[in-house]
Amino acid sequence: MKIVLFLGLLALGYFAGTAAEKKHFKSISEREAASIALPVLSVSKLPENLVATESALVTGSAVISIDYFKRILASLINIVGGKVISYESLVDRARREAILRMKESAGHYDYIINLRIETSVIGNSANQKNGVGSVEVVAFGTAVKVKSDANQI
Repeated sequence: MKIVLFLGLLALGYFAGTAAEKKHFKSISEREAASIALPVLSVSKLPENLVATESALVTGSAVISIDYFKRILASLINIVGGKVISYESLVDRARREAILRMKESAGHYDYIINLRIETSVIGNSANQKNGVGSVEVVAFGTAVKVKSDANQI
């Protein structure tokens, strides 16, 4: 009886975590579509046809945690080897969220150039060998306002 209860709670936690992850991915997709007009470039300089009139550092940070049930599944995959999809989605969500937050902080600027992304593992399990607990992603770049009569990219 206890094993049935344990398996039931394990399944409930897994499906609840999956539903929350899908909801977050949907939110990210909608916000990405809404912010598509603000280009983010990894180049360190604007093209020659654009003249900057104003610039500022912009940042965005996101901390995303993997749920306990997907961590168990990832541990099992680590035993036999292979692609750990639950960690891939964790890092993907954190990266996309950090870039979106950076874009949201850019306000009235026309471009973000010199995009850089840093990641780190944090949380109680960061220094333990049993897996990732949370991942932090920080996105930062230079927001640039260009002359309105300058040719666009």
